[in-house]
Order: sequence, then structure tokens, then C-alpha cells
Amino acid sequence: MDVRIGVTQSPRDISLELADDLDRAALKAQIDAALTGAVDVLWLTDKKGRDIAVAAAKIAFVELGTAEGERRIGFGG
Repeated sequence: MDVRIGVTQSPRDISLELADDLDRAALKAQIDAALTGAVDVLWLTDKKGRDIAVAAAKIAFVELGTAEGERRIGFGG
């Protein structure tokens, strides 16, 4: 699953590839906790096993994509 995180006062986004079998609802709950201030740091683990921390106060937006296998190619709708 692709995740893109916008960080305030930074021109670049953080792009991550998370495991395809990750529970989407649990991830949304984790992001929601960071955005509402329940936690100070959003911790995510990418496909390669690296842990990434983002300060919750600096998150501008979070975009959840689809799993790699679900991407469409071409102009078809």
C-alpha cells in the first residue's frame, strides 16, 4: 500500500510503501490518533522493515493509496 504524508514547512512529501497485507482500518486508526493529538509521533514500518517516525504536529495531510497489484495502467476507467 502506498502512503504519502505531507509535512508542514517542507516542500517535499514523505512517500512510503507499506506491506500489501496491512490492515487498512488499523492504519487509519493509527493516523487518526496522530491527527487528533492522541499520540505525538506516527510510527510506520515500510516493506523493507524500516521504522519511520513523523511528528504528529507536523503532519499536513496523509494520502492512502492502493496495493501495488490493484493499480490500473492506461487510460481506462
